[in-house]
Amino acid sequence: MNTKIENQSPLHESGEDYLEKILMLSKEGKSCRSVDLAAAFGYSRPAISRAVHLLCQNGYLDVGEKGVLLLTPEGRRRAENTLNRHKILTRLFVSLGVDGEIAETDACRIEHVLHEETFQALASIQAQKDERS
Repeated sequence: MNTKIENQSPLHESGEDYLEKILMLSKEGKSCRSVDLAAAFGYSRPAISRAVHLLCQNGYLDVGEKGVLLLTPEGRRRAENTLNRHKILTRLFVSLGVDGEIAETDACRIEHVLHEETFQALASIQAQKDERS
């Protein structure tokens, strides 16, 4: 089992996407291996293997039996945060009249780059919209 490295390197957008996908599959009761990530994202298996290695090295993932990817507590925290941002932004965009597919795509792109203060302001607007409906 890996342990969190004290000076963890920053998590890039693709890394957050991988953690988010692993979390989503686990919530569906499915396990995830490197080959599953490669298929989901359309990347080569060697590219995914390199990314998985870095995520393990930085304390976000462990590899279990039969190559099953397991989120560490920090990996789960980051994945939950990314997924939460994704859901809130998607709902906000749809509530503003954006097509669902476009809203989903845009949320996936910007969930990684919004400053926390900006995201909290947008989340507050969405929470008010949710209360009214």
